[in-house]
Amino acid sequence: MFIHLVVIAWLYVAVMMAVAEATASNGTVLGAIFTFLLYGLLPVALVVYLLATPARRRAAKAREAKAQADARAAAGAPASDAPDQGGEAPAAGPVAPVRKEP
Repeated sequence: MFIHLVVIAWLYVAVMMAVAEATASNGTVLGAIFTFLLYGLLPVALVVYLLATPARRRAAKAREAKAQADARAAAGAPASDAPDQGGEAPAAGPVAPVRKEP
């Protein structure tokens, strides 16, 4: 909620800077547009994107976990991740066990 207030305040200041640029005696509307884009919109977009990264990661992990749970439920496997609870024999490792000679 606090970030919304910061974004609104930042954009308000950038708009006021752009208005001052456009209405100044030696200012131009094109200069005002660039002032708003470079001092307002671009930095705000970058900051919001960077601050929203953890939330996007959490959402992606939640979607992935839900997809895995749905796949397990569709396959009829139990929801437990405990070993040997799936009713299957454990897989043999890539290296054969070493036996002692008699």
